[in-house]
Amino acid sequence: MAGPGRPVTVAEVQQLVRRKDELEAQIRACYQLLEDQKGVGTDGPLVDAEGFPRADIDLYQVRTARHSIACERGRGGLQNDHKALMKQVEEALHQLHARDKEKHARDEAEARAEAVSQSLPSAFARVNAVTPESPASTSGLQVDDEIVEFGSVNVHNFKNLQNIATVVQHSEGRPLSVTVIRNGKKVHLGLTPKRWAGKGLLGCNIIPLQR
Repeated sequence: MAGPGRPVTVAEVQQLVRRKDELEAQIRACYQLLEDQKGVGTDGPLVDAEGFPRADIDLYQVRTARHSIACERGRGGLQNDHKALMKQVEEALHQLHARDKEKHARDEAEARAEAVSQSLPSAFARVNAVTPESPASTSGLQVDDEIVEFGSVNVHNFKNLQNIATVVQHSEGRPLSVTVIRNGKKVHLGLTPKRWAGKGLLGCNIIPLQR
């Protein structure tokens, strides 16, 4: 069986169950033998009314069967072996079930993460700097945001950074719809290019993503 700290295997559980089945078969055989001996059972008298050993039953077989089932009090026997084995089987099955449950939860989480990543649109550029108090900063744009849409520019028509510069120049004072991927999620922002205390109309630096 699995030692401390080592997870139980399915094969080991199957082996335990086989041992349990064998024990149960032995116990049934003992009870059947006792039943066949005039139904003497586990506590029927082995002596007659005058105190002599009963002649109508096989005393040796009866004593052997009783001993196998119960043994002396506190000294094992088939019943106690069976009880201990049942506990082992129960614990092993519980461990297997807990491990399956954990694996199922892990598989589900991975499947969800994969589904999310597959459903995210492709980005074409990344924000690598945002100046405080700039239009980009006040709109909520953050460093490491990956740009999916910048006004009319998207992954399908983006050629170079001049595409974004052109959109920005033509949209001064008007809000642009910007979609980014942040921490694995799509985020929509409204960015209005405008004059401010710093350079340019945005106050951020954008670099193309290598594709």
